[in-house]
Amino acid sequence: MADLLIVDDDEDFSGAFRVMLQSRGYDVAMETEPKAVLPRLNQKLPDALILDIMFPEDKTAGITLAREIRKEFPDLPILIITSVKQAFSLESDKPDDDRARLPVTDYIQKPVDFPEFCMALDRLLGRPTIYLEGKD
Repeated sequence: MADLLIVDDDEDFSGAFRVMLQSRGYDVAMETEPKAVLPRLNQKLPDALILDIMFPEDKTAGITLAREIRKEFPDLPILIITSVKQAFSLESDKPDDDRARLPVTDYIQKPVDFPEFCMALDRLLGRPTIYLEGKD
């Protein structure tokens, strides 16, 4: 069973995703405060992190947190969830410019399609995709 950590200020969204992910066999913890994430990761590292980008107190808190996590835990898979309607660059043609790329493994846009999200998460964890009922 894979351990996941959802970091999102929207407890309703996180709670709903927690229930759905638990039904697929994941062990899911939640965190609403970006500042609490690094200490938590130092205590127990999940198999993957699901991270919102924008938080009410700081619109770039998720990006800042992803960069901090990347420095301390370079191999931790990070899947961001965002309502920002723009394409993100996960790679950079400017290797020395940290601002030119998003330090995450993959991203999904809100509103989140749960089957699409599960496929992205399965890829992230190297798991075979488990198709949900009604999906081919």
